[in-house]
Amino acid sequence: MGRQRKRNVTGDGVPHTRKEEKPAPPSRKEKKKKTDIGKVFINISIALCIFSLAWFFYALYMRSSLARRVVTLHPSSRVLDSNSTSAAVSPERFWGTYRPQVYFGMKTRSPRSVVTGLMWMRQFSEMDVNLRHTCEQGDRLPGYGWLMHDGVNFGVQEIHDNDFTLTTEFVKRMGGEHGGDWTWRITAKQHSSAPQAPVISLMFYAAADTQGSLQAHVEERSRLSSVTGTSEELGNFKITFRKPTAGGAASGKYASYNYLQTLSPGLDRLTDIVKNSLNRRFVFHPPSGEKRPYIAVDSYKPPPHQQQQQQKDGRIESDFLVHQVTVQTPFQIEVLFESGSFHDRPNQLVGSVLTEELEKRKVAFDEKFETTFGLQTKGFAPSQVKFSKAALSNMVGGMGYFFGQSVVQSVYNEHPLLYPEGALFTAVPSRSFFPRGFLWDEGFHQILLNRWDPQVTREAVAHWLDLINVEGWIPRELILGDEARSKVPSEFVVQRNENANPPTMFLLLEELVEQLETQRDSPLYEETLKFLRRLFPRLQTWFEWYNTTQVGPLPNSYRWRGRDKDTNLFLNPKTLTSGLDDYPRASHPSTEERHVDLHCWMVLSSRIMRNIAQLLGEPHQEYERTHLTLSDNNLLNELHWSEQHRAFCDYGNHTQAVSLQQEKVFVPPGQPRHQFPVARLVRYVRKAPKLQYVNALGYVSLFPFLLHVLTPDSPKLQHVLRDIRDPDRLWTPYGLRSLSRADPLYMKRNTEHDAPYWRGAIWININYLAIRALHHYSSVEGPYQEDAASLYQELRTNVINNVYKQYQETGYIWEQYNDSTGRGQGSHPFTGWSALTVLIMSEQY
Repeated sequence: MGRQRKRNVTGDGVPHTRKEEKPAPPSRKEKKKKTDIGKVFINISIALCIFSLAWFFYALYMRSSLARRVVTLHPSSRVLDSNSTSAAVSPERFWGTYRPQVYFGMKTRSPRSVVTGLMWMRQFSEMDVNLRHTCEQGDRLPGYGWLMHDGVNFGVQEIHDNDFTLTTEFVKRMGGEHGGDWTWRITAKQHSSAPQAPVISLMFYAAADTQGSLQAHVEERSRLSSVTGTSEELGNFKITFRKPTAGGAASGKYASYNYLQTLSPGLDRLTDIVKNSLNRRFVFHPPSGEKRPYIAVDSYKPPPHQQQQQQKDGRIESDFLVHQVTVQTPFQIEVLFESGSFHDRPNQLVGSVLTEELEKRKVAFDEKFETTFGLQTKGFAPSQVKFSKAALSNMVGGMGYFFGQSVVQSVYNEHPLLYPEGALFTAVPSRSFFPRGFLWDEGFHQILLNRWDPQVTREAVAHWLDLINVEGWIPRELILGDEARSKVPSEFVVQRNENANPPTMFLLLEELVEQLETQRDSPLYEETLKFLRRLFPRLQTWFEWYNTTQVGPLPNSYRWRGRDKDTNLFLNPKTLTSGLDDYPRASHPSTEERHVDLHCWMVLSSRIMRNIAQLLGEPHQEYERTHLTLSDNNLLNELHWSEQHRAFCDYGNHTQAVSLQQEKVFVPPGQPRHQFPVARLVRYVRKAPKLQYVNALGYVSLFPFLLHVLTPDSPKLQHVLRDIRDPDRLWTPYGLRSLSRADPLYMKRNTEHDAPYWRGAIWININYLAIRALHHYSSVEGPYQEDAASLYQELRTNVINNVYKQYQETGYIWEQYNDSTGRGQGSHPFTGWSALTVLIMSEQY
């Protein structure tokens, strides 16, 4: 009998078949619920994908948009109209010595100007080829610079070569539609110490810059008698090379002539082209003298590597003509430029006519100088007045007109970009070493130039502010055009938009506002008011850029961006953006830093923005609140006063236990040493840094005083004046040194290649601010008024005497002065802010 299967029985006893044992199928409602959940997940996934893609493309768009902002100019109306420097609008300033990088040359204030210039060389010298053209410290000239220059109509310059002196003079005459005529006069005289009269070759040239054409007119086979040409800005013109005379006498001088007619790929190549065209096949044979081979321009063929580079660059070649005249000193030569549209000229501006015009211009210059600065009235000696005229003239004669594109980069750009094309009319710090625009230098330059020629100042400031971008950033160096870029080391070409420079333009704007408030009846009142109104939208954005991008870690604190990041090689990483380069900051750069000088610049800037806004009837309340907050001495003390050091200090991650030492390079036994890396000087940190005040007493410590942030009754002012007068700290017989002699980094090299720069040397721009501040505190009521007055007289006398003495001894005004000897050092001539000595002498602050 088989085994009986167990059957499932329901509660009512009814047995179920096997089929009935399966679970019941889900209801339609349950199916729909499961399907809906699946769809939700799918939809969410799709939505997330779409959102991610949208976010990705939005991020790409935003990054691209942010990347373009660095090269997007400010949207407000330009301060200057685009044709403001043209011959039609400004004929008297169209031509000028706007090529500060050459010893003597002229061009127009137009993007693609025909340029003219002078090169020269000494024949039969021990040196093989001693061609002079661009201002070079390596030429070791005993001295050169403008003695008189009014910035508009004429100039007189002396260039002292080793055994002769060249005097270059020019005069302009208005007429026609293209800026009128001008004439050069070059006079050569041998030095009394020269054993014999030197034979000199002068090379006058004209070069087109991608537009316009030049035609040579040759006589006697080798003498380029004139050049005719045409260009968009100049129309038709003619340049005539007159024959040399014996220092103005009617009788001629024997001369040999040569010329060069070729093409140039750029103005930066002119010197190389002339050098590569020189040939020794010519003979100098005066009527009473021996035959001697001399060096002269001949034909030019670019070297193969330059041809290849030119093809790669794709630069447009332009006409280049050189007239060489070789003659024995003494002699005088005149070069005449005549505009084709000047139809009613009374006579040619040459010979006695030129002499008479030069004398009239010199008298007018002397009268204007005394009216402006009053140095004779103050009792200065004639030689000191002459020095002051040279200082001013070198700044005026060092104005340059540049056109081109900066190379810039932001954090959103993988590679540098080209800034929009633009023009810059600016003074330059040094014709030999810094022939380009520097933002913080220019504020100091214009303080002086505004006293001499307010129109020059308005145009220069407008050019700088017209190059501001939509973010409110201005490149700290403006390197425009091939000529300017050829003088700049590659590491300084790219400008980064997170980096600032001290906004010294506000020092000038402060002066303009004060003039408006006190001279409402002046003819310049409406002109200056109109200028400020056009400038204001750009100033607003500029100020806001500083107030957002340069903020510090604490409320109302500020920090310079752009410090050097390689802490291994620098004794103290530089802060180029502050303008004070290697001045000691926190030893280990960090986001915790607070910089006292930048705080004070913001105090000044907010005050001037408030004043300008009030003057123009614009909303000023926000600037007022910012200024009241930042200028509060309690805030300043809280952020930057160190009781331990009794000074205003930076704050950051710092240790003073650092030094440069030779790194140890391990060479295995038996291995040749030359196969291993060369030992470098590297930084050794003997004690770990910590957040603290930076114990560097020097220029940075003085900024609350320099920019008048300290109230006249502040007890801290007493400490500042004490440090200024202490010879073991900042005081010297020649001016205030940049870093205390007691500081651990005083006169210490920053790397094995970088000599100390702002670590003890005397700088005239900061001494100007110090003298100005002492004058301020000596003229307002306060407990330290008498101390400030006494220091003012001493410091002013020391600076004037030393700068003047060094000029007399060396022939130059210098970038900086040695704090131990007073000797000029650094680049020269440096008639940028060092020319502020003129304002110190005239007591115009």
